[in-house]
Amino acid sequence: MKAFIGYVSMSGNTEDISNIIKDVLLTTECEVDMECLDEIEAASLLAYDCIFIGSYTWGDGDLPYEVEDFFEELNELDLDGMHAACFGSGEYAYPKFCGAVDVMADLLNERGCDVFAERLKIELSPESDEQIIECQQFAKAVYEWALAKQGS
Repeated sequence: MKAFIGYVSMSGNTEDISNIIKDVLLTTECEVDMECLDEIEAASLLAYDCIFIGSYTWGDGDLPYEVEDFFEELNELDLDGMHAACFGSGEYAYPKFCGAVDVMADLLNERGCDVFAERLKIELSPESDEQIIECQQFAKAVYEWALAKQGS
């Protein structure tokens, strides 16, 4: 399986989550690429079997400005049959904790992706053992889910 992890990270929190996911996927037979979403063309996602999309949440549950162009490009793609999972970091102090994760998942679903039901939402940086394990379990679950979907 070929997986892509795309993320935007202002303070490094979402990048930390991305790296945990990447480390888990590299223990499988998965080929993994990882890039910042503001540095790629959305159409490049079509080359992958499974995509992980991560973002921090800006303001009141909004996508960060760095991914606006990427998501406009996504709106022009047919992602039927692709497998995707969404994750991100946020702060409980804001009304819509990790709202950008839901915005991303909804858009991917609208474009035809089969989106993993669970969304990984981490308070700030994954520093506690519990948060790190949650990220690892998310990566394993998505990998197994996508692998099973591929075979069906």
